[in-house]
Amino acid sequence: MKLSDGMAAVVTGGASGLGQASAAALAEKGLKVAIFDINNEDGEAHAKAIGGTFHHVNIMDEDSVEAGFAAARAANGQERVTVHCAMASKRGKTIGWDKASGGYKRLPTEDYEFGAQGILVASYRVASISALGMANSDPVNDDGERGSITLTASVAAQDGQIGQTIYGSCKSGVNGMVLPMARDLMDLGIRVNSVMPGIFATPLMLGMKDRNPQMWDQLNASVPFPKRLGEPEEFASLIVEIARNTYINGHQFRLDGAIRMPPK
Repeated sequence: MKLSDGMAAVVTGGASGLGQASAAALAEKGLKVAIFDINNEDGEAHAKAIGGTFHHVNIMDEDSVEAGFAAARAANGQERVTVHCAMASKRGKTIGWDKASGGYKRLPTEDYEFGAQGILVASYRVASISALGMANSDPVNDDGERGSITLTASVAAQDGQIGQTIYGSCKSGVNGMVLPMARDLMDLGIRVNSVMPGIFATPLMLGMKDRNPQMWDQLNASVPFPKRLGEPEEFASLIVEIARNTYINGHQFRLDGAIRMPPK
């Protein structure tokens, strides 16, 4: 799909980290980018910096996401590229020791449900709402392509660590959604893919650099090559290529410097 000037895109979680880098990379290609986020200050600032629009969107709320897409389309036109980076989750061991009671306790089902809503259900919500808009639009090339949807999974989908039962299994579910959804949408010319980032230098991880420099150094050394955390711009580069290359469909990409996560 030719990423032409004026083509519309939506990036969830675009106020920071991987989403911020993805929004900037798409804007550099001439796309009009709508940022969906709950961080108003950073979202508005980044949208202004890249010549895009900001929309306060809570990915866990159906009405909020619907309203966000409607506002983005009113401002920029029908999105042809959607990148879903936003998420919400919790962590904890399935069975863990509770100091307060002096016994073991179970990770509450409600915590798992929250993660499933914030990762898996939200991914379906964003992808399906975007796909509906694309389906009702004209193709953009001779292949009959109408758009590209990229979801964000994680290496935890394959290498879930201790305490990542919720996160790992829900990110695995995101990967599991890709092929059947791509097949659901194949006659409409809508592609679906996912990216599994490894350890990236997002603001959350960068905070560790000052708090625990020893652990920071260990994390960098744990990556086979290159021996550093991934740069958000490297994630964004893959996002752009997935959108650009029409033959990439129904695929899950690991982007991790060849790391394989240990149990903890």
